[in-house]
Amino acid sequence: MKVGIGLPNTTPDATGRLLAEWARRADDGPFSTVAVLDRLVYDSVEPFAALAAAAAVTERVRLATNIAIGPLRSAAMLAKQADSVARLSDGRFTLGLGVGARRDDYTAAEADHHTRGERLSAQLAHLRTENTDIELLVGGSSGAAFARMARYADGFAHGGGPPRAFASAATRARAAWHDLGRPGRPKLWGQGYFALGDPDRGSAYLRDYYAFTGPFAETIAAANLTSARAIKDFVRGYAAEGCDELILFPTVADLDEVDRLAEVLA
Repeated sequence: MKVGIGLPNTTPDATGRLLAEWARRADDGPFSTVAVLDRLVYDSVEPFAALAAAAAVTERVRLATNIAIGPLRSAAMLAKQADSVARLSDGRFTLGLGVGARRDDYTAAEADHHTRGERLSAQLAHLRTENTDIELLVGGSSGAAFARMARYADGFAHGGGPPRAFASAATRARAAWHDLGRPGRPKLWGQGYFALGDPDRGSAYLRDYYAFTGPFAETIAAANLTSARAIKDFVRGYAAEGCDELILFPTVADLDEVDRLAEVLA
């Protein structure tokens, strides 16, 4: 199983210089991929812009959205952004897409929340026509999301949680893939959060970022990986459940976190 690291593009106060240096250190480290999250109504850097900056300072790692909220953009704009990052990175780009979970993002984008699934399916069909070389992942937990993944994508992007949650989702992804008659199996990506230098600061960020989920935000914060032992157990658990690539997203925008995680994974 490959292990990538997230860019802190949704961590407040992360500067452009920090994001670029973060990506450069990741490129020098043991990581397979540098990935970003997507949120419109939050103190954050737009994901395709963040990956464009990362492309300029890296040569080896893949770049990925894990995930971007497709329906916030028009199909043509999404295809343009994806193609731009693919070109800037010489093809080192994986486009993970989902419908997202926050209504305020749709309100701000003046996008219809009720038709988000239909819009994402249309976008995926458009991408398959216009950008056949870009690796596509689709996330989500509904039956429609798994069917969408099986029809259009190369794999599934799990939204986070313990290894047993990933295992359940992976089973559904493989079943949807098989039901559609696709050969082989879908690529399976997972994700988790970590904070090794300042766990309290990291957990506070998660409570704020996921405040829209209500009390569940505390559960997400409690799952933040805050020790080398916790990270190693998490990585081992995902590998055992058949994950192909695991992205560990930072909850603290401190450059030393890149080095700390690299040391844990060494």
